[in-house]
Amino acid sequence: MAVLSRVNSSADVKHLSQSELDELAKELRSEIIRICALGGGHLASSLGAVELTVALHALFDSRSDRLVWDVGHQSYGHKILTGRKDLMDSIRKPGGLAGFTCTSESPDDALTVGHASTSLAAALGMALARDASQERDASQTPYHVVAIIGDGALTGGMALAALNQIGHSKPKMLIILNDNDMSISENVGALKHYMSSLQVQPWFQKVESSGRNRLWKPLVDFGSRAKQATRHFFDPASANPFHAMGVRYVGPIDGHNIEQLLYYLGHIKELEGPTMLHIVTKKGKGYKIAETDPIYWHGPPKFDMDKPVAASKGYTWSHAFGDAASELAKTDDRVWVITPAMREGSGLVDYSQNHPKRYLDVGIAEDVSVTTAAGLALRGEKPIVAIYSTFLQRAYDQVIHDVCLENLDVIFAIDRAGLVGGDGATHQGVFDLGYLRTVPNMSIAMPKDAREQRAMLKRALELGGPKAIRWPRGKVEKAPADPIDTWDDIAWGTWEILKEGKDAFIFALGPTLNYALEAARELPSVGVINARFIKPLDMPMLLELARHAKVFVVSEDHAREGGLGSAIAEALLDNDVYVPLRRLGLPDCFVPHGDPVEQHAQFGIDAQGIRTALEELGMLHGIGLLN
Repeated sequence: MAVLSRVNSSADVKHLSQSELDELAKELRSEIIRICALGGGHLASSLGAVELTVALHALFDSRSDRLVWDVGHQSYGHKILTGRKDLMDSIRKPGGLAGFTCTSESPDDALTVGHASTSLAAALGMALARDASQERDASQTPYHVVAIIGDGALTGGMALAALNQIGHSKPKMLIILNDNDMSISENVGALKHYMSSLQVQPWFQKVESSGRNRLWKPLVDFGSRAKQATRHFFDPASANPFHAMGVRYVGPIDGHNIEQLLYYLGHIKELEGPTMLHIVTKKGKGYKIAETDPIYWHGPPKFDMDKPVAASKGYTWSHAFGDAASELAKTDDRVWVITPAMREGSGLVDYSQNHPKRYLDVGIAEDVSVTTAAGLALRGEKPIVAIYSTFLQRAYDQVIHDVCLENLDVIFAIDRAGLVGGDGATHQGVFDLGYLRTVPNMSIAMPKDAREQRAMLKRALELGGPKAIRWPRGKVEKAPADPIDTWDDIAWGTWEILKEGKDAFIFALGPTLNYALEAARELPSVGVINARFIKPLDMPMLLELARHAKVFVVSEDHAREGGLGSAIAEALLDNDVYVPLRRLGLPDCFVPHGDPVEQHAQFGIDAQGIRTALEELGMLHGIGLLN
């Protein structure tokens, strides 16, 4: 690491020669592979952006200029070059670096991110702020604003809406379109086909072979810069959507050639108005196995870098959902599954192959997935929207207005509910109960195992109406391969007594159920309830238990405010019933990345935390619960 060892900040990159920059890229790529092999992480996306990262730091100052990385999962190289290389072994680990860009972590990070399609709007705001500041005070030093967005993120409606406004406002800014034909899964949609078509057209191949001289002449002709740049880099007979939106378009160029990147970026950065530079890259570049399978190697667990193997993650809740959905679709041809670009993550590979005509990937557009489901439901179909908890919040308006308002038959299959580990604060699925529970017509459930999950899905399809079924990230025991007509029946809105009790009851759901059972073991007076329905609550059982119980404890892997504990407290209050209640959940803060099991202990929702709550309540109310 002869060159990388001399780079301790973005400023150091600017003193390197062309050959040293090429060597830096090689060393940077090796370091990213080493880091991800050590503890897992976002590998393929960061590898694909190595040369771009080096070029950006050679030309821009990330302390004053604003480099806005969309999503931020491709920013490992950026972190290494901006003074954090000695901390990279801690990335995504408790107390370590975040897996995405984070403004509180470093002044070199322009935006805290984790969700896609936000970079263009944020960069627009930064560019407008710069211009306004200079108008107020001409002595203010101007800075460059650069948004780096992938073609996958460009499928999001927020990105396209921002692009429309950028073309209208026309601030000086650079948009780098990092086109690798991937988001996490393969990209979908008309824009993806448009990007692909550019690279096979004769005019593009001619421009690519003729080199950079074709670019510089029109760019230095300031009188007709935009028109001529577009003419030389885009066939006028084709419909250029970026030019139509008022954004100058240049490219496509090779995104793995540092010399080309430096040349184009060096000239384009001085142009007035918004310019898009379209670069073509390969996800996983430089690591053969990641190039071959960029989907798995997008974010693999730790691996042997010399002998990398795609390790099995075991049978997960996502797989269980995909299996159940496939079986349900076999017996009812009105069942659809819609996903916003999360086929693998939501366990839908088999479903997409078994039922291709009733599978829809809308790209990174959560709002579109929900309203498309509403349209299907309005015409008698039975759509299931498979989505992560953290991404469903991006379609909250559509859940309310387009589905729940008219009580439509849409099921929300909510994956990654609860704490999620290394992805951290931007991905924690700890708000969905709070933001769904108040919506009229919505019903919410959480299964304890795969058998209960498929029973809930089956019953939800039978009952109709808006139904949200949530489950955590991680492994689950596979349900038996039984025919659908033998699947467990479940009475919607009912709880389950897992352990009888008398003086105290623990209400838990999902991951906290095992904690509750462990805490109540050898405590004959303490019962455990699988509170699997959060809306509606099982009011008959709750009120019956309240008649005899002296204390209640609720433990949940969710924000304490607005969760199951709040729902139970409200229900008791509304029915004029008083039972001392301790709500155990996540505090009113954004929980950072870390090990979920350790965080459960930290926030007191594990077995020890539950026992402590029982002991405190017992002592407070004169009950010997732990005796």
